[in-house]
Amino acid sequence: MKYFGLQSQIWRNNTSSAVILAMFPAVFVVLTWLFFYAFAYFNGQEFDIRDVNYQFTRTIPWVLAAVGAWFLIAYFSHSAMINSATGSKPLERQENKRVYNLVENLCISRGMTMPKVMIIEDDSLNAFASGIGEKSYSVSLSRGIINRLNDEELEAVIAHELTHIRNRDVRLLIISVVFVGIFAFISETIFRSLAYGGGRSAGKGKKGGGIIIILILALIGLLLASLFRFALSRKREYLADAGAAELTRNPLALASALRKISQDPAIEAVKRNDVAQMFIENPRLKDKKTSFSLTGLFATHPPVEKRIQLLEQY
Repeated sequence: MKYFGLQSQIWRNNTSSAVILAMFPAVFVVLTWLFFYAFAYFNGQEFDIRDVNYQFTRTIPWVLAAVGAWFLIAYFSHSAMINSATGSKPLERQENKRVYNLVENLCISRGMTMPKVMIIEDDSLNAFASGIGEKSYSVSLSRGIINRLNDEELEAVIAHELTHIRNRDVRLLIISVVFVGIFAFISETIFRSLAYGGGRSAGKGKKGGGIIIILILALIGLLLASLFRFALSRKREYLADAGAAELTRNPLALASALRKISQDPAIEAVKRNDVAQMFIENPRLKDKKTSFSLTGLFATHPPVEKRIQLLEQY
C-alpha cells in the first residue's frame, strides 16, 4: 500500500465517515416508522397504513428531540465519562518530562495546540486520544506503554494519537459511540420490560407478538449502528498509522511499537466495547487468539499484523 497524497486520503476518509454517520439517524427514523407499523399490525385493531403514517409524523419530532437531548448531554460530558471508563488521570509535567517533551516536539512540528496528557495506571501497553475541540483534546497513555517503549516507539504511538486529533477522528468516534448507546439503551429497556415487567402476559396474543417485533427492530438498529461504528474505527486506524509514519519519518518505530502492544494490550479498567474502539489496539483482548475471533465486520480494529506489514512497506 502506498501512502502518497495523505491529505487526499484524509478528505476521502472524512467524506466516507460523514456518510456512515448520516446513516445513524436514517436508521433510527426508519426503525421508528417500523415500530408504528408493527404496533398497528399487532394491536388487534383494523390495520390502516394511513394511521401508521399519521402516528409516525406526529411522534417523530418528539422522538428526534429526545435523541437530540441525549446526544447533547453525552457530547458535552464525554470527557468525564471516558476518563471514568478508562481510569485516565492527568499526568503532571514534573512527573514525566520525557512524555511532555515528545508530545510538545510533535505538536510544534505541525503547529498543533498541545493536548492534555493523561495517564492510565496500568502496566499493560495501550493509548488513546479523545476530545471534541482544542480545549478538550487529550492523549492518554498507560503506565506500561511509557515504561516499556523506547523514545522512538513512544514518539510513534503519540504521533498516531495526534493524527487522530488532526483528522478529527476522535470527534466522529464520540458521535458514533453516542448513537450506538441510544440503540443499546432502547434494546435494554425493552428487554427489561419483557423480563421483569409482565413478560408472561407479553408473550401471549398479537400484542405480545408486537412487543417481540419491536424488540427485534431495536436489536437490528443496534446491530447496524455497531457495524457502522466498527467500519469507521477500522478505516481510521490505518490512516492514523500512515499519519504517524509521515509525522515521525520513522514507520518502523510504529511497527515495532505495535508488536509490543499486541502482546499485552488489555487495560483492566476498560469494560465497554464502545470505549475500547478508541484505543490504538483493542484493550479488551485477553490474548492474541482473541484478536482473530472477531475479524471482519465485528472487529473494532484491523489486524495488527496487517498494520505492521503496511508500515514496513512504507
